Amino acid sequence: MVLITGDTHRNFKPIALKCMKHDFTIDDVIVILGDVGINYFGGVEDQNFKRLLSRLEVILLCIHGNHEMRPESLKTYEEADRFGGVIYHEPEFPYLLFAKDGEVYELDGKRCIAIGGAYSVDKDVRIANDWGWWPDEQPSDEIKERVEARLDTEKWNIDIVFSHTCPYKYIPHEKHIPGIDPRTVDNRTEKWLDTIEDKLTYSRWYCGHFHTEKVVEKMRFMYKDVIELEC
Repeated sequence: MVLITGDTHRNFKPIALKCMKHDFTIDDVIVILGDVGINYFGGVEDQNFKRLLSRLEVILLCIHGNHEMRPESLKTYEEADRFGGVIYHEPEFPYLLFAKDGEVYELDGKRCIAIGGAYSVDKDVRIANDWGWWPDEQPSDEIKERVEARLDTEKWNIDIVFSHTCPYKYIPHEKHIPGIDPRTVDNRTEKWLDTIEDKLTYSRWYCGHFHTEKVVEKMRFMYKDVIELEC
């Protein structure tokens, strides 16, 4: 079984409840669409939390969000092959996986591409309070080139897209945070995803980031719901 949910921000209660109700095994996968929260503090606090999560005995395949460090920037992570693509993992936690942007994974017979990252509208607050913020939160030019090159090999035809944020045209403006001037928001990633979406033939696109549950055409925004992969 392949399930999907949105940003957890370290709150795994909905996933834990789902695991309690169903007889999940390490053959089952839950895709988390970014802002997982397990690489936020660094050091012992994160490691202890990962040990707790490992008790779920289900595979978590995480997309990179904007409220966490990139796994490739952490010395504890290694690359490995899973689901027909490259993932990042720590040997101590074999069931906690991070997708590599631009990789295509075979899940439930469907070809799924991962595209993580986004801009943090709370960037200034986090910096001012010495909270976690990382300048590589958005996809770099190198990552964008890797994503587009992979889609070239797929002839711009894919079953599922897993991303953290959404293409610019689908931004849910009703979720705008009061007090933040929209003109100060860096939408480079969303505008780039617009160019991807315009060219791509796909069946379903899942994203998180905006803390809402919403379906617009083939675009599905995820937050707290935990649902089965659909196509």
